[in-house]
Amino acid sequence: METKTKSTFLRKFKNPESYRFENVGCYYCDSEEYQFFLKGEEDLTGKEGEFQYVKCKDCKLVYQNPRIVVDQIKSFYDGEYIAHRKKKDWGILTPLYEWAMTKHDRDKDKLVGKYVDINSSTEVLDVGCAVGTFLLHLLEKYDCKISGVDFKEGLDYPDFDKIEFHEGFFYEQDIEENRYDLVTMWHFLEHCYDPNRSLQMAKKVLKKKGKLIIEVPRLDSFTFKLFGRKWPGVQAPQHTVLYDKEKFIGMMKKNGFKVTEYLPYGAFPPYFYIFAGTYFRLIGKKLNLNRIIFPYFLGQFLLTPILLFQKYLNLSMQTIVCEKVED
Repeated sequence: METKTKSTFLRKFKNPESYRFENVGCYYCDSEEYQFFLKGEEDLTGKEGEFQYVKCKDCKLVYQNPRIVVDQIKSFYDGEYIAHRKKKDWGILTPLYEWAMTKHDRDKDKLVGKYVDINSSTEVLDVGCAVGTFLLHLLEKYDCKISGVDFKEGLDYPDFDKIEFHEGFFYEQDIEENRYDLVTMWHFLEHCYDPNRSLQMAKKVLKKKGKLIIEVPRLDSFTFKLFGRKWPGVQAPQHTVLYDKEKFIGMMKKNGFKVTEYLPYGAFPPYFYIFAGTYFRLIGKKLNLNRIIFPYFLGQFLLTPILLFQKYLNLSMQTIVCEKVED
Protein backbone atom coordinates (compact mmCIF):
# COMPACT_ATOMS: atom_id res chain seq x y z
CA MET A 1 0.00 0.00 0.00
CA GLU A 2 1.16 3.57 -0.70
CA THR A 3 2.33 5.51 2.33
CA LYS A 4 2.71 9.29 2.56
CA THR A 5 3.88 11.70 5.22
CA LYS A 6 2.34 14.76 3.51
CA SER A 7 -1.41 14.81 2.88
CA THR A 8 -2.32 14.51 -0.80
CA PHE A 9 -4.37 12.41 -3.17
CA LEU A 10 -2.60 9.09 -3.67
CA ARG A 11 -4.54 8.06 -6.78
CA LYS A 12 -6.39 9.75 -9.61
CA PHE A 13 -9.78 11.08 -8.60
CA LYS A 14 -12.42 12.75 -10.75
CA ASN A 15 -13.81 15.92 -9.20
CA PRO A 16 -15.35 19.13 -10.53
CA GLU A 17 -12.81 21.95 -10.81
CA SER A 18 -14.95 24.03 -8.45
CA TYR A 19 -14.28 21.66 -5.51
CA ARG A 20 -11.67 22.92 -3.07
CA PHE A 21 -9.83 20.53 -0.75
CA GLU A 22 -7.80 20.92 2.41
CA ASN A 23 -5.31 18.61 4.08
CA VAL A 24 -5.97 17.32 7.59
CA GLY A 25 -4.00 15.32 10.09
CA CYS A 26 -5.33 12.33 12.01
CA TYR A 27 -8.15 13.29 14.36
CA TYR A 28 -6.97 10.77 16.94
CA CYS A 29 -3.19 11.18 17.13
CA ASP A 30 -2.40 14.18 14.84
CA SER A 31 -0.09 12.09 12.67
CA GLU A 32 0.24 12.98 8.98
CA GLU A 33 1.48 9.56 7.95
CA TYR A 34 -1.15 7.41 6.30
CA GLN A 35 -1.99 4.78 3.73
CA PHE A 36 -4.70 4.74 1.08
CA PHE A 37 -7.84 3.00 2.35
CA LEU A 38 -10.63 3.44 -0.22
CA LYS A 39 -12.30 5.77 -2.69
CA GLY A 40 -15.67 7.05 -1.51
CA GLU A 41 -18.55 8.56 -3.46
CA GLU A 42 -21.95 10.07 -2.69
CA ASP A 43 -23.87 6.97 -3.69
CA LEU A 44 -27.01 7.99 -1.81
CA THR A 45 -27.89 11.07 -3.88
CA GLY A 46 -25.54 10.53 -6.83
CA LYS A 47 -23.77 13.88 -6.52
CA GLU A 48 -20.45 14.30 -8.32
CA GLY A 49 -17.12 13.61 -6.71
CA GLU A 50 -14.58 11.00 -5.67
CA PHE A 51 -13.10 11.26 -2.21
CA GLN A 52 -10.11 9.66 -0.56
CA TYR A 53 -10.19 7.80 2.74
CA VAL A 54 -6.89 6.95 4.38
CA LYS A 55 -5.76 4.91 7.38
CA CYS A 56 -3.42 6.55 9.85
CA LYS A 57 -0.13 4.66 9.84
CA ASP A 58 0.34 5.26 13.58
CA CYS A 59 -3.07 4.73 15.23
CA LYS A 60 -5.06 3.12 12.35
CA LEU A 61 -7.95 5.62 12.38
CA VAL A 62 -9.70 5.79 8.99
CA TYR A 63 -10.60 9.29 7.87
CA GLN A 64 -11.13 11.40 4.75
CA ASN A 65 -8.02 13.23 3.63
CA PRO A 66 -7.88 15.61 1.92
CA ARG A 67 -11.42 16.73 2.65
CA ILE A 68 -13.65 19.22 0.87
CA VAL A 69 -13.59 22.66 2.52
CA VAL A 70 -16.33 23.30 5.03
CA ASP A 71 -18.08 26.10 3.13
CA GLN A 72 -18.63 23.68 0.22
CA ILE A 73 -19.78 20.70 2.29
CA LYS A 74 -23.08 22.42 3.06
CA SER A 75 -24.30 21.91 -0.51
CA PHE A 76 -24.31 18.15 0.13
CA TYR A 77 -26.97 18.61 2.85
CA ASP A 78 -29.80 19.78 0.62
CA GLY A 79 -33.36 18.52 0.16
CA GLU A 80 -32.02 15.22 -1.18
CA TYR A 81 -30.27 14.46 2.11
CA ILE A 82 -32.36 11.86 3.88
CA ALA A 83 -32.44 13.54 7.32
CA HIS A 84 -33.86 16.73 5.78
CA ARG A 85 -36.54 15.20 3.56
CA LYS A 86 -39.98 16.74 3.90
CA LYS A 87 -42.08 14.59 1.58
CA LYS A 88 -44.89 12.83 3.41
CA ASP A 89 -47.21 11.60 0.64
CA TRP A 90 -46.17 8.08 -0.38
CA GLY A 91 -49.56 6.92 -1.64
CA ILE A 92 -50.85 3.69 -0.15
CA LEU A 93 -47.50 3.21 1.61
CA THR A 94 -47.77 6.50 3.51
CA PRO A 95 -48.92 4.87 6.79
CA LEU A 96 -46.05 2.36 6.61
CA TYR A 97 -43.54 5.13 5.83
CA GLU A 98 -44.77 7.27 8.73
CA TRP A 99 -44.62 4.27 11.05
CA ALA A 100 -41.02 3.58 10.02
CA MET A 101 -40.01 7.22 10.56
CA THR A 102 -41.64 7.49 13.98
CA LYS A 103 -40.28 4.07 14.95
CA HIS A 104 -36.76 5.42 14.54
CA ASP A 105 -37.49 8.11 17.15
CA ARG A 106 -39.24 5.60 19.39
CA ASP A 107 -36.18 3.34 19.20
CA LYS A 108 -33.92 6.24 20.13
CA ASP A 109 -36.16 6.96 23.11
CA LYS A 110 -36.14 3.30 24.13
CA LEU A 111 -32.36 3.14 23.97
CA VAL A 112 -31.89 6.39 25.90
CA GLY A 113 -34.45 5.33 28.51
CA LYS A 114 -32.17 2.53 29.67
CA TYR A 115 -29.64 5.08 30.92
CA VAL A 116 -31.51 8.33 31.63
CA ASP A 117 -34.73 8.82 33.56
CA ILE A 118 -36.37 11.53 31.46
CA ASN A 119 -39.06 13.69 33.08
CA SER A 120 -40.39 17.25 32.88
CA SER A 121 -37.26 18.69 34.51
CA THR A 122 -34.78 16.91 32.22
CA GLU A 123 -32.73 19.08 29.84
CA VAL A 124 -31.89 17.34 26.55
CA LEU A 125 -29.61 18.57 23.76
CA ASP A 126 -29.56 16.78 20.42
CA VAL A 127 -26.50 17.64 18.32
CA GLY A 128 -27.11 17.34 14.60
CA CYS A 129 -30.85 17.43 15.25
CA ALA A 130 -31.91 18.02 11.61
CA VAL A 131 -35.67 18.77 11.62
CA GLY A 132 -35.92 17.78 15.29
CA THR A 133 -38.35 14.86 15.22
CA PHE A 134 -36.57 13.04 18.07
CA LEU A 135 -36.70 16.09 20.30
CA LEU A 136 -40.36 16.70 19.51
CA HIS A 137 -41.09 13.06 20.35
CA LEU A 138 -39.45 13.55 23.77
CA LEU A 139 -41.36 16.77 24.33
CA GLU A 140 -44.70 15.15 23.57
CA LYS A 141 -43.99 12.10 25.74
CA TYR A 142 -42.15 13.62 28.72
CA ASP A 143 -42.74 17.38 28.50
CA CYS A 144 -38.98 17.79 29.00
CA LYS A 145 -36.84 20.78 28.00
CA ILE A 146 -35.44 20.32 24.49
CA SER A 147 -32.61 21.99 22.58
CA GLY A 148 -31.05 21.21 19.22
CA VAL A 149 -28.00 22.17 17.17
CA ASP A 150 -27.52 21.84 13.42
CA PHE A 151 -25.43 23.71 10.88
CA LYS A 152 -28.11 23.34 8.22
CA GLU A 153 -29.85 26.62 7.43
CA GLY A 154 -33.58 27.04 6.88
CA LEU A 155 -34.76 23.93 8.71
CA ASP A 156 -38.54 23.78 8.87
CA TYR A 157 -40.94 21.23 10.32
CA PRO A 158 -44.26 21.31 12.19
CA ASP A 159 -43.63 22.49 15.80
CA PHE A 160 -39.94 23.13 15.08
CA ASP A 161 -40.36 26.45 16.90
CA LYS A 162 -40.85 24.51 20.15
CA ILE A 163 -37.15 23.56 20.06
CA GLU A 164 -34.51 25.88 21.47
CA PHE A 165 -32.51 25.79 18.27
CA HIS A 166 -28.87 26.79 17.77
CA GLU A 167 -27.75 27.16 14.16
CA GLY A 168 -24.13 26.59 13.24
CA PHE A 169 -21.25 24.43 14.41
CA PHE A 170 -21.77 22.88 17.82
CA TYR A 171 -18.38 23.86 19.19
CA GLU A 172 -18.99 27.52 18.29
CA GLN A 173 -22.31 27.85 20.15
CA ASP A 174 -22.75 30.07 23.19
CA ILE A 175 -24.40 27.52 25.49
CA GLU A 176 -24.39 27.62 29.26
CA GLU A 177 -21.96 25.28 31.00
CA ASN A 178 -23.19 22.36 33.14
CA ARG A 179 -26.72 22.69 31.79
CA TYR A 180 -27.81 19.41 30.22
CA ASP A 181 -28.70 16.05 31.75
CA LEU A 182 -28.40 14.36 28.36
CA VAL A 183 -26.58 15.14 25.13
CA THR A 184 -27.26 12.91 22.12
CA MET A 185 -25.43 12.64 18.80
CA TRP A 186 -27.32 10.41 16.38
CA HIS A 187 -25.07 10.01 13.34
CA PHE A 188 -23.39 13.34 13.90
CA LEU A 189 -19.83 12.53 14.96
CA GLU A 190 -18.85 10.85 11.67
CA HIS A 191 -19.85 14.10 9.91
CA CYS A 192 -18.02 16.46 12.25
CA TYR A 193 -15.05 18.48 10.96
CA ASP A 194 -13.59 18.71 14.47
CA PRO A 195 -14.82 15.76 16.56
CA ASN A 196 -12.48 16.51 19.45
CA ARG A 197 -13.82 20.05 19.84
CA SER A 198 -17.39 18.75 19.64
CA LEU A 199 -16.73 16.18 22.36
CA GLN A 200 -15.10 18.81 24.53
CA MET A 201 -18.12 21.05 23.98
CA ALA A 202 -20.43 18.20 25.01
CA LYS A 203 -18.39 17.79 28.17
CA LYS A 204 -18.66 21.51 28.85
CA VAL A 205 -22.46 21.74 28.57
CA LEU A 206 -23.24 18.48 30.42
CA LYS A 207 -24.01 18.48 34.12
CA LYS A 208 -21.82 16.39 36.40
CA LYS A 209 -22.84 12.75 35.88
CA GLY A 210 -24.70 13.84 32.75
CA LYS A 211 -24.90 11.29 29.93
CA LEU A 212 -23.54 11.55 26.41
CA ILE A 213 -25.02 8.99 23.98
CA ILE A 214 -23.54 8.70 20.49
CA GLU A 215 -24.41 6.44 17.57
CA VAL A 216 -22.24 6.08 14.45
CA PRO A 217 -21.76 3.50 11.68
CA ARG A 218 -19.31 0.75 12.63
CA LEU A 219 -16.42 0.23 10.23
CA ASP A 220 -15.53 -3.24 11.53
CA SER A 221 -19.04 -4.53 10.82
CA PHE A 222 -20.48 -7.30 8.67
CA THR A 223 -21.98 -4.90 6.13
CA PHE A 224 -18.67 -3.09 5.52
CA LYS A 225 -16.99 -6.43 4.89
CA LEU A 226 -19.84 -7.26 2.51
CA PHE A 227 -20.01 -4.01 0.52
CA GLY A 228 -16.56 -2.43 0.86
CA ARG A 229 -16.42 1.05 -0.64
CA LYS A 230 -20.11 0.79 -1.55
CA TRP A 231 -20.96 0.47 2.15
CA PRO A 232 -23.56 3.19 2.95
CA GLY A 233 -21.45 4.19 5.96
CA VAL A 234 -18.85 5.65 3.61
CA GLN A 235 -21.19 8.35 2.24
CA ALA A 236 -18.52 10.73 0.99
CA PRO A 237 -17.82 13.55 1.40
CA GLN A 238 -20.17 14.01 4.36
CA HIS A 239 -18.60 11.28 6.49
CA THR A 240 -15.19 12.57 7.53
CA VAL A 241 -14.28 9.67 9.84
CA LEU A 242 -15.07 5.93 9.75
CA TYR A 243 -14.92 4.57 13.30
CA ASP A 244 -14.27 0.99 14.27
CA LYS A 245 -15.04 -0.12 17.83
CA GLU A 246 -11.56 0.50 19.17
CA LYS A 247 -11.23 4.04 17.86
CA PHE A 248 -14.82 4.95 18.77
CA ILE A 249 -14.22 4.04 22.40
CA GLY A 250 -10.76 5.59 22.26
CA MET A 251 -12.10 8.97 21.12
CA MET A 252 -14.38 9.13 24.16
CA LYS A 253 -11.60 8.32 26.61
CA LYS A 254 -9.21 10.69 24.83
CA ASN A 255 -11.66 13.52 25.50
CA GLY A 256 -12.13 12.75 29.17
CA PHE A 257 -15.36 10.75 29.22
CA LYS A 258 -16.04 7.64 31.25
CA VAL A 259 -17.44 4.93 28.97
CA THR A 260 -20.26 3.19 30.83
CA GLU A 261 -21.65 1.05 28.00
CA TYR A 262 -20.77 0.01 24.46
CA LEU A 263 -23.50 -1.43 22.24
CA PRO A 264 -22.85 -3.27 18.92
CA TYR A 265 -26.09 -1.82 17.52
CA GLY A 266 -28.05 1.43 17.50
CA ALA A 267 -31.47 2.93 16.93
CA PHE A 268 -30.85 3.32 13.20
CA PRO A 269 -32.18 0.29 11.30
CA PRO A 270 -29.29 -1.86 9.98
CA TYR A 271 -31.60 -3.12 7.25
CA PHE A 272 -31.20 0.25 5.50
CA TYR A 273 -27.47 -0.48 5.11
CA ILE A 274 -28.22 -3.97 3.80
CA PHE A 275 -30.72 -2.66 1.26
CA ALA A 276 -28.76 0.43 0.20
CA GLY A 277 -25.44 -1.42 -0.02
CA THR A 278 -27.03 -4.06 -2.25
CA TYR A 279 -28.57 -1.33 -4.42
CA PHE A 280 -25.25 0.54 -4.79
CA ARG A 281 -23.43 -2.69 -5.67
CA LEU A 282 -25.92 -4.09 -8.16
CA ILE A 283 -27.72 -1.07 -9.63
CA GLY A 284 -25.62 2.04 -9.03
CA LYS A 285 -25.70 5.46 -7.44
CA LYS A 286 -28.65 7.60 -6.34
CA LEU A 287 -31.23 5.90 -4.18
CA ASN A 288 -34.58 7.16 -5.51
CA LEU A 289 -37.05 6.69 -2.67
CA ASN A 290 -40.01 7.16 -5.01
CA ARG A 291 -38.99 4.01 -6.87
CA ILE A 292 -37.59 1.81 -4.14
CA ILE A 293 -39.99 2.34 -1.26
CA PHE A 294 -42.07 -0.77 -2.07
CA PRO A 295 -39.11 -3.18 -2.59
CA TYR A 296 -37.51 -1.66 0.50
CA PHE A 297 -40.37 -2.65 2.77
CA LEU A 298 -40.83 -5.98 1.00
CA GLY A 299 -37.17 -6.86 1.61
CA GLN A 300 -37.45 -5.81 5.22
CA PHE A 301 -40.41 -8.15 5.67
CA LEU A 302 -38.54 -11.06 4.06
CA LEU A 303 -35.48 -10.53 6.27
CA THR A 304 -37.47 -10.23 9.48
CA PRO A 305 -36.23 -13.60 10.89
CA ILE A 306 -32.62 -12.36 10.63
CA LEU A 307 -33.32 -8.81 11.77
CA LEU A 308 -34.85 -10.11 15.00
CA PHE A 309 -31.27 -10.90 16.06
CA GLN A 310 -29.72 -7.65 14.81
CA LYS A 311 -28.44 -6.65 18.26
CA TYR A 312 -26.13 -9.65 18.27
CA LEU A 313 -24.91 -9.71 14.65
CA ASN A 314 -22.71 -6.59 14.37
CA LEU A 315 -24.52 -5.59 11.19
CA SER A 316 -23.68 -1.90 10.83
CA MET A 317 -24.17 0.36 13.87
CA GLN A 318 -22.58 1.04 17.22
CA THR A 319 -23.61 3.16 20.19
CA ILE A 320 -21.63 4.38 23.15
CA VAL A 321 -22.91 5.67 26.49
CA CYS A 322 -20.58 8.02 28.32
CA GLU A 323 -20.66 9.94 31.56
CA LYS A 324 -19.13 13.29 32.33
CA VAL A 325 -16.51 13.08 35.02
CA GLU A 326 -14.74 15.95 36.70
CA ASP A 327 -11.18 16.70 35.59
